[in-house]
Amino acid sequence: GGAEYDVVIPSDYMIARMIEEDMLEPLNFDNIPNFADIDPNLLNPAYDPENLYSVPYMWGLLGVIYNKTMVDEADLGSWDLMWNEKYAGKILQFNNSRDAFGTAMYKDGLDVNTTDKAQWDQALQTLLDQRPLVKGYVMDEIFNSLESGEAAIGAYYAGDYFTMAEAQAENVDLQFYYPEPTNYFIDAMCI
Repeated sequence: GGAEYDVVIPSDYMIARMIEEDMLEPLNFDNIPNFADIDPNLLNPAYDPENLYSVPYMWGLLGVIYNKTMVDEADLGSWDLMWNEKYAGKILQFNNSRDAFGTAMYKDGLDVNTTDKAQWDQALQTLLDQRPLVKGYVMDEIFNSLESGEAAIGAYYAGDYFTMAEAQAENVDLQFYYPEPTNYFIDAMCI
């Protein structure tokens, strides 16, 4: 309520909430002729099933970024790397509950869309078990920590990996992989 915007680019999960709270205007597709060029795989998402309020803008996947000079190749490939005691004090975890819980649920083989409280409690315990291994809970701070070599491992968004790789220090060799399963997200434009 402190500002007014014409166009916003929220993440997928926020769009449904914004629709419910009457914060978005229905789109006039006469003014959006390029909507016909949107990848059909990105249309009619659960958060806006009729595409009345949003136009997909960017999409991406969540993965693990690691410093090849600090992490053994044999440890790669799954979410387990984020819980590997060998790298205690060198692991960065998300400082947002949505993505942090996602990493824990994927690690434990749980459905991130579950409504079963016991499974959410299990994921919470998995995150609590990880806590002694974590150097820090971060969002944008992950850039400096990984680029400089202060940390060895962190889950983050695939597109941001490329930015980090370009800015990494001389003694750092950042690499990336997608653990299976992983999170797929869409950021969309709304009015």
